[in-house]
Amino acid sequence: MERNLKNVLVISFGFLLLFTAYGGLQSLQSSLHSEEGLGVASLSVLYAALILSSMFLPPVLIKKLGCKWTIAGSMCCYIAFSLGNFYASWYTLIPTSVILGLGGAPLWSAKCTYLTIAGNSYAEKAGKNGKDIINQYFGVFFLIFQSSGIWGNLISSLIFSQASNKVEISEENLACCGAYDCMTDTSNTTGSAGPSNSLIYTLLGIYTASGVLAVLLIVMFLDQIKSDQAKTEKEILETPSFWSTFLATFRHLKDKRQCLLIPLTMYSGFEQGFLSGDYTKTYVTCALGIHYVGYVMICFSAVNSLCSLLFGKISQFTGRKLLFALATVTNAACIIALLLWKPHPEQIAVFFVFPALWGLSDAVWQTQTNDIPHMRNP
Repeated sequence: MERNLKNVLVISFGFLLLFTAYGGLQSLQSSLHSEEGLGVASLSVLYAALILSSMFLPPVLIKKLGCKWTIAGSMCCYIAFSLGNFYASWYTLIPTSVILGLGGAPLWSAKCTYLTIAGNSYAEKAGKNGKDIINQYFGVFFLIFQSSGIWGNLISSLIFSQASNKVEISEENLACCGAYDCMTDTSNTTGSAGPSNSLIYTLLGIYTASGVLAVLLIVMFLDQIKSDQAKTEKEILETPSFWSTFLATFRHLKDKRQCLLIPLTMYSGFEQGFLSGDYTKTYVTCALGIHYVGYVMICFSAVNSLCSLLFGKISQFTGRKLLFALATVTNAACIIALLLWKPHPEQIAVFFVFPALWGLSDAVWQTQTNDIPHMRNP
């Protein structure tokens, strides 16, 4: 096997193992830790730390540690978050959420840098176009990585399905599910009395082990950047001072086009947060039970991946405006329907229709919005 392709596969499967754990755990935060909104608060803190991290940490760490060890170190931050969930409290989840957020930006930046260097290196040796090889490497990466949403949620649902304390939820309690969200006793909001601690610890143990395997895979099998590639890496990472980099972020606000992109990118985050935080808790967990959260999110991930591939190919024929209109109408219709719908266990198919439609819309926001800045600033 060509050496660079081997490294691409190592990174891809490392991320698959890591995000199998993190993706599944993220979907369960609002359901597992609903007391005083701890689960949602931890995710909010996590992404706030990620924003701060992206402003200055990636170039510093990659330049000091190199891509390989930045990836390995950042993965350890994700493991810390899994460990924090073993004894979930404000004193464990919030700090570990900050740690994960700080490690998130360097992880993705190092991955992108490594794949770019590997692609250019192989293209130079083979006499091929560097951009084409890089695109192929990223295609292989996302083909493998995107399935993490399926495996992580499948594991959680299979484990929580083993619970023996399932009970019937009363019609009175069902009336408090959905948009009403009037239930205060979380033990009565699910179709079960809640998973036992042993099942929760089993799940967290599997997720933690998956993260550890990801780190070991990177440390043992990912090659360091070779000496003849070090110059390329240094050139990629040559950056101005911290303050120049920090202020450059705000200089983009002078461009009206960049300002108009802000609401789109913000909404993209809001709609993902609603599905993984509110829908899973107040609709799925409340009416069906926490063991159904994974299955519902698998539906979202599968439709999202397929539609991302589809919309990426047909956008050149339909244009962005038509796809944005499709996503807007679909999201608006779902929001109105969710406001009116009273979830009931007998309507189990409906619980999967909404995440499927949400996955279709999210595929548009992700594929089309993320590509605009590159079109505007080639």
